[in-house]
Amino acid sequence: MTEPHDPEHRTQRLPTTRPVEQGAVLELDQSASSAAHDPVPTQQESGGRAGRFWSARRIPAAVLALVILGGTGLLLYDVAAVQTGQPAMQWRRTLAYELAHRPLDNIWVLAGAAAAVVIGLWLFVLAITPGLRDLLPMRRDRPGVRAGLDRAAAALVLRDRAIEVSGVQSVRVRVGRGKAGVRAVSHFRELDDVRADLDTVLGSGIKELGLARPPSLSVHVRRPAKKG
Repeated sequence: MTEPHDPEHRTQRLPTTRPVEQGAVLELDQSASSAAHDPVPTQQESGGRAGRFWSARRIPAAVLALVILGGTGLLLYDVAAVQTGQPAMQWRRTLAYELAHRPLDNIWVLAGAAAAVVIGLWLFVLAITPGLRDLLPMRRDRPGVRAGLDRAAAALVLRDRAIEVSGVQSVRVRVGRGKAGVRAVSHFRELDDVRADLDTVLGSGIKELGLARPPSLSVHVRRPAKKG
């Protein structure tokens, strides 16, 4: 765990001008910790690899299945009707005529091909990506048991911890898959001291979340905006 006063933990302090009015503070007063600060190194899980959760994607699968089923059924019905001596449906005669007479560089042919490629790529991406980006996998301490934590819930836990730090007036926390961004407003105490306490408290909070891949921590502390 990287301590707040470690040399690698750089603090940025922007120059400011002393306000004319006593007690007023400028919004540009801020202290920021490095976004590369990683308070919790990833540990090897004893219960197996904790991969991301895969989405069932029932809606895209159902829509695709219905489209294929409807198109295949309609085509088979038309083929069977032709075999019994009935004329082919108008849509199939029109489609066959257009495919036979339109050149390959025709705008409608190119547009149809582009649409087919886009849909195919979209389905391919859905097939090879896990999805469920809002669900963070947790460490597997026991074989056969998997758990996940919603990113909004993780952000709420860290926010409750941050708001208890002395000097913090308000705080916003956003937890991503690889980074937890914290933006706090401090109305008293030195900004560097508040930021250091937030680094310590939130570093411990991230560790206690039990995530398989703990996000790195980025903390920004500033003064409240000057009123008037």
